[in-house]
Amino acid sequence: MIRALVADDQAVVRTGFVNLLNTQEDIEVVGEAEDGVQAVRIAAEMRPDLALLDIRMPHKNGIEAAREILAGAGAGAGAGGATKVLMLTTFGLDEYVYDALAAGASGFLLKDATFPELLHAVRVVAAGNALLSPEITKRVIGEFVHARVSRLPVHSVGELTAREAEVLTLIARGLSNAEIASRLTITDHTVKTHINRLFAKLELRDRAQAVIMAYELGLVRVGAGSAEGLFPRSTAPPQ
Repeated sequence: MIRALVADDQAVVRTGFVNLLNTQEDIEVVGEAEDGVQAVRIAAEMRPDLALLDIRMPHKNGIEAAREILAGAGAGAGAGGATKVLMLTTFGLDEYVYDALAAGASGFLLKDATFPELLHAVRVVAAGNALLSPEITKRVIGEFVHARVSRLPVHSVGELTAREAEVLTLIARGLSNAEIASRLTITDHTVKTHINRLFAKLELRDRAQAVIMAYELGLVRVGAGSAEGLFPRSTAPPQ
């Protein structure tokens, strides 16, 4: 059973998502919030597997709420031992998407998503995977990475072995573990080992943050690969 929290200051939107999710046998909405402050409080009380957060909310926006929820998520919630965050966004709010990724959000869902898309996103993120729509990824990478790469990252490429840097580059270009293994002519197990090590060295939560780090380290540049190809489907973190 996926225990979910839904936070949106628009009552109609919030109620619609809640009602849709509650029609599913494997999903239970355990809390509703109309602002970020309520979302953080309810998440701390209920420890949901997943928090569905609108980016723009009063008192505390979705990004701030996500950061606090993820920082306070403890053992006993979710398959990975912590609450996962799925952000609600619109094209008009794309400038916030990059910040939300950096805060640790695992996925994004457009507010006009269809019912099947909503259910797919909730299940993918609750399972510990990352999910971004190609449309959102293309706009984020194309428009906002340039402003971030000028800022010196906390980590450096020098912390990685040549192979780890290569694997990180391929992750940022949207390749799955199996595709990376095929490209580098190594086993799936070896790929997972490299990913586990580079995630630990760079203090990464999931593949969504790995994409950000690859761009900030200069391993991948806008136009050097297909931005549309990042996360066209769900991608799992190392097992």
